[in-house]
Amino acid sequence: MRNVAIVEDEDAAAEALKAHIAEYARLNGRQFKVDRFHDAVEFLTDYKPLYSVVFMDIQMPRRDGMSAAIELRTLDKTVSIIFITNLMQYAQKGYEVDAVAYLLKPVKYFDFALKFGKALDVYVMNAGKAITVNTANGLCRISTEKLMYVEIVRHRLYYHLVDDVIEITGVLYKVEEELRQFGFLRCNQCYLVNPKFIVSIKGLAVQVGNETLAISRPRRNAFLAELAARYAGAEGKDD
Repeated sequence: MRNVAIVEDEDAAAEALKAHIAEYARLNGRQFKVDRFHDAVEFLTDYKPLYSVVFMDIQMPRRDGMSAAIELRTLDKTVSIIFITNLMQYAQKGYEVDAVAYLLKPVKYFDFALKFGKALDVYVMNAGKAITVNTANGLCRISTEKLMYVEIVRHRLYYHLVDDVIEITGVLYKVEEELRQFGFLRCNQCYLVNPKFIVSIKGLAVQVGNETLAISRPRRNAFLAELAARYAGAEGKDD
């Protein structure tokens, strides 16, 4: 069963979305638990990263849906966001927070079904490679598909994502145990890197995205061997 949130101040619009979700569930043999929130403040208060899809109205009292989505992304990097709006120009801003889609009011079922199905697929793709970290603002769910590397500086861990940096307290060896299943490799005592973001290796330096990280001399041979094994494994899966 998937959890779905509706953040909508208009009762009629919220009920229409609930009806569409129920129809989608009936036609596709799915089950959904739907929570409705009357505004973004209510939704974000004590937010827990347990939703697969969030339907977010853009124009709401107390707080607009766009600024709420920006905060939501600091707490949950994997949830699929679908914006609900009356005006097309508002919808275009949704892609700034990695929204999956937008729906124009009044929402028609055919358009809803296409975009809801896509949102569920995107969530499954991200959640299958997701981890949860405990930040100062609460739990944050992130996709390892967007995690380039993890750095430790004086007992502070920095998760370097493609679009953000998350800082927490912790130790790198525990993170290494968690991320090993996703193919992350240690290049020295300070870094765990995601092989999919490695651009080049020259001597004792590895370029990860736009950053150049050091490879320790004692770790270099093992790092290169592990990296070669990862690449060989990936090629074998593609054959």
